[in-house]
Amino acid sequence: MKKTSLLKQLILSPEILIMPGAYDALSARIVEQSGFNAVVIGGYATTAALLGKPDVGLLGFSEMLNHARYVAGAVEIPVFADADTGYGNVTNVQRTIREYERAGVAGLFIEDQVFPKRCGHMEGKEVISVMEMTAKIKGAVDVREDPEFIVMARTDALAISGLEETIDRANRYAEAGADAIFVEAPRTETELRQLARKIEAPLFASMLEGGKTPAFIPASLEEMGFKGVFFGLSTLYAAAWATRTVLSEIRDRGNTEAFLNRMITFHEFNALAGLAQIRENEQSYG
Repeated sequence: MKKTSLLKQLILSPEILIMPGAYDALSARIVEQSGFNAVVIGGYATTAALLGKPDVGLLGFSEMLNHARYVAGAVEIPVFADADTGYGNVTNVQRTIREYERAGVAGLFIEDQVFPKRCGHMEGKEVISVMEMTAKIKGAVDVREDPEFIVMARTDALAISGLEETIDRANRYAEAGADAIFVEAPRTETELRQLARKIEAPLFASMLEGGKTPAFIPASLEEMGFKGVFFGLSTLYAAAWATRTVLSEIRDRGNTEAFLNRMITFHEFNALAGLAQIRENEQSYG
């Protein structure tokens, strides 16, 4: 089955789709080997991995595209990508769709923030008009080569215009052709339930540690009516904590002995990275 078809099937299935985030190709392999059916790569994690900076619109189209290509090439499960604002007007959005499809991702979302955008849980966001965003969605849907390539619309209007405006935007985006909707940073359970009840399209939530949205397990979100949930930054935050902790061991003790039960070592890493399969392939050619 094509990865696009598989992702669409997972979104439309009765069971909520859980998509952990990857910040690079290696973390995507770990997501896959941990048994998840799909992985998401976001602008926040990509900016952290490539620049060591916060998500304030610093990365451009080519940088995000190349990162998506590397991640998609590292795993067999569908990769869902963050395409920020589409990097311009309808013409830019259409190029974004074409190139992300060729990079091997199974779908993406574009958002209605004003560029340069920022993390959806930060203050000071602005959004473009509904007319401009619906034009981007229509252009995206029209140009995709694979009709099952997922085009999701993200709206950041909740923090700016309130709940009813957000619901109206989401439904107009769905009418324009978006396959699914992602409302960024709901602040209460009541808002989550209202969104799930009133938005007439498959709806995704995001669980961000320390963010504005209250934490719910996937089963609770499924009960509310959500079709998918991103855990987009969990691996990044865990990796940052582990790196800082092991470095303190090296600095203070001069070794990593006390940390070995929380590390992958040489042979385990080779297995994780697929060294045996590479050697087997080489030997098959004599």
